[in-house]
Amino acid sequence: MHAPTHAAPRGSAPSATAALTLGALGVVVGDIGTSPIYALREGLSAARGERGIPPDEAVIGTVSLLIWLLVGVATLKYVVLMLRADNNGEGGTLSLLALATRAVGRRGRVLMALGILGTALFFGDAMITPAISVLSAVEGVTLLAPDFAPWVIPTVLLILCALFWAQRGGTGGVSRWFGPVMLVWFLTLGGLGAASVARHPEILAALSPLPGLTLLWHGGGAVVPILGAAFLAVTGAEALYADMGHFGRRPIRLAWTGIALPCLLLSYAGQGALVLSDPAAARDPFFLLAPNWALPGLVGLATLATVIASQAVITGAFSFAYQAMQLGLLPRMAVRHTSETQRGQIYLPRINVILLVCVVILVLSFGSSSRLAAAYGIAVTGEMLITTMLAYVVMRRVWHWSRGVALPLTGVILVVESALFAANMTKFADGGYVPLGVAVVLCIIMASWLRGSIIVQDRSRARGVTMESLVTSLSRSSRLRHVHGTAVFLTAEPVMAPPALLHNIKHNGVLHERTYVVTVAIADRPHLDAQSSLVVEPLAEGITRVHVTFGYMDPPNIARALRRRLRFDINATSFFLNRRSVLLSDRPGMARWRKKIFIGLTRTASAAHDHYHLPSDRVIELGQQISL
Repeated sequence: MHAPTHAAPRGSAPSATAALTLGALGVVVGDIGTSPIYALREGLSAARGERGIPPDEAVIGTVSLLIWLLVGVATLKYVVLMLRADNNGEGGTLSLLALATRAVGRRGRVLMALGILGTALFFGDAMITPAISVLSAVEGVTLLAPDFAPWVIPTVLLILCALFWAQRGGTGGVSRWFGPVMLVWFLTLGGLGAASVARHPEILAALSPLPGLTLLWHGGGAVVPILGAAFLAVTGAEALYADMGHFGRRPIRLAWTGIALPCLLLSYAGQGALVLSDPAAARDPFFLLAPNWALPGLVGLATLATVIASQAVITGAFSFAYQAMQLGLLPRMAVRHTSETQRGQIYLPRINVILLVCVVILVLSFGSSSRLAAAYGIAVTGEMLITTMLAYVVMRRVWHWSRGVALPLTGVILVVESALFAANMTKFADGGYVPLGVAVVLCIIMASWLRGSIIVQDRSRARGVTMESLVTSLSRSSRLRHVHGTAVFLTAEPVMAPPALLHNIKHNGVLHERTYVVTVAIADRPHLDAQSSLVVEPLAEGITRVHVTFGYMDPPNIARALRRRLRFDINATSFFLNRRSVLLSDRPGMARWRKKIFIGLTRTASAAHDHYHLPSDRVIELGQQISL
């Protein structure tokens, strides 16, 4: 779903655009590109289970639904509309949130709630995608060797463990193979589909939306299951917008409209044509579309494609978690940058382990891609609804569209997505509670962390003094000793004096000859240039306030930022950090159980010197206790 940064400068050469298009084909559309393995199978299972629907109408109607969902949701909404919502080249729910809040001028509670919910729903989806993708591919081996069935689950677990283990090395080396493999995959989809359509052209009736609408009109009790199953065709469509910053708008549009979409349409039409000629093929139309001699190769290619799709969503989880952490929605976590040239390539060990454990539990609990498909869709449709709501704010406040244009357009999209969400909600008891439950837990965690951080910051500010007051009092002090060297005091407060500076003066009675009070902030833009990210403000002789601002996708490297404008020897500099200990109390502001969550999260946060890339042997931490 997401991947490392490959974006080239605007106006790059045609060869660079071609390379980015190939990369986008491999990563951006990897998830939606593997949906043909199971989408039509599940759709036919739902449609043909309803009495009164002729078999041929069920097949043509289901294929029609799949085709027009690809056209309406994936193409019109994401490729045509959402790719216009460019937040300095970045896309995705959190980038859209930043774009909306900047346009509104404040972080409204409703917008923040939507951003938190969208992020939480993404993680629910990120757990299911690797499980269902790899399961569906490995299950294809049973068509060649039925005796392999008992080994499906062990093989899937082995592949997944190897995939998650490989994350620590970065995706740069592997990603070079993504594009060519997925190009072969899509051409195979299109070729097999076109051959089947040529043999049974009556399936071309599915190119009209009428058979799909007729199927829904006469579907009776099967309408909801049909919609829920048909939606599987567009799972992964959100990556078309979320990965805009990794490849750029033009390469994504070229990859989708030029290769992926035509091949997907041919694949679904070809599978439908096969089922029209042989109704028994409905049990697995994707793999049965291939001739017997090509089936082993197709199974192997499908396995590679699903691993690539899984890789993309895992990398996306790293990206989302990093953005959430930078925007103050999650506590600090260890982040490893796995590439010296592409800053988007990151690895979060904690997220990797959590995802692996959750995916393994899902595979063992559900046991098959068909059962897991019942749990798939709620999180994705929920995230799509949130994207549409945030997009309306962008239409009105950023693009300045009139209400007469923005409201009907958003309304049509919301009607379609609400119907898909309602259809998927019927899967709740069959496993849909899993991603939804994960999303609820994550919403509670992020909301508690955000609220707790605000309270702690407010109470810390109430106990402190301003830098101006401190500078005035220092100028009158005759007992303060000045020592050689440079001291850097980090703080998130632009006005208040850092608690570590106050403690150092109070307990040690010294002030370094060069003292920098560094304010760290995260902007609502993904990246900032060197000139706009650093502001130097002298306060008094030897005391300077430095404002350092990072984009939410930039690594917060304090030492590197300071070296851009300030000349000092980092090996002769001491970095003073304030270490807060949050204590549980009965003070108002948060429910007691949420306070316990916040305090627990503070204990899991990674060390500040690691987060800010400070040399550990030059860091001094001074403690502070705050009652929550």
